[in-house]
Amino acid sequence: MPLLMSDRAQLVSPLPIHSREEVRMLGISLHPSTWVRIRKGLYVERAAFEKLSPWDRYAVRVHAYVRMHPTAVLCLESAALVLGIPGFDEPKDIHVFDPDLPKTWRHADALTHTSVDPREIVVVSGIRVTGLRDTIVDLARVAQPAHALAMTDAAISPVQGGGAVLGDLIERAEDQRNRRGRARMRWVLENADARAESPPESVSRAVMLWSGYEKPELQREFSYDGFRDRSDFYFPSCRAIGEVDGWSKYELEEPEKAGERLKDEKRREDRLRRRGHPFARWEPRDVWQVAPMCLALDAIGIPVVEPPQPAMLATLRRNPRAKLRTRR
Repeated sequence: MPLLMSDRAQLVSPLPIHSREEVRMLGISLHPSTWVRIRKGLYVERAAFEKLSPWDRYAVRVHAYVRMHPTAVLCLESAALVLGIPGFDEPKDIHVFDPDLPKTWRHADALTHTSVDPREIVVVSGIRVTGLRDTIVDLARVAQPAHALAMTDAAISPVQGGGAVLGDLIERAEDQRNRRGRARMRWVLENADARAESPPESVSRAVMLWSGYEKPELQREFSYDGFRDRSDFYFPSCRAIGEVDGWSKYELEEPEKAGERLKDEKRREDRLRRRGHPFARWEPRDVWQVAPMCLALDAIGIPVVEPPQPAMLATLRRNPRAKLRTRR
């Protein structure tokens, strides 16, 4: 099953956050080898923190900030974390919105933004954040384009639990006076698709477009032998089917259940192949590396119909908003 935005929403810290006083009351020494200072006076256990994914480490930092500044309004990636918008890497900054400031200002890793354009403010589990529509439009302007596409797809995808409407996002974007990142935002909104069922699908689609491949149909249904099957990507010109995720989506299931799902998936793939559909699979890491996914598409005859866009493909190699480049 696709992961819902409500499941992604990080409404509490993944780890307990302790104040200096709490730790000392327990008689524990705050040695740097065993504790990490997240913000002034707030700590988490180092071993547990270092085992977290980059996005979960960011969640700890965001919740530590909220603990110290409970009335702050989170925006951009910090709001995305709370709203359940899919995240990537570990962002460098905590992002806060304050319309009353004369200009954006920074204090350590907290970046407080202001704008002439108003934002809807909502409260989620006691945390103040910019609303879903504003958060997505803001991210579409500044995030890595493939990331922004995945975020926008999730926000408008019923299957992913998104509650936004693409037309409303476009209207909101057009009403804003801010011109920063307008071309990037326009590309994201023009290519967003509510049929996308996962971030890897969205990023795969971005790579296909930038590599010049034929634009695929999403979630195409097939009726063969009394079964109804769907594909992530269908390429009409050659009747080929592409699928992202490989077998990894079943790894967390109980062994018996995962085994049955694998058998069903193999039968489905064989059924589609018998009907003359060339079939390719790739994993998310293949998408970020570009070449492995393109080799899979080439192997099943997907035509290149537009000139590749190397500058856009190059954006996949670096995330300037990330604290550290995460190797995939």
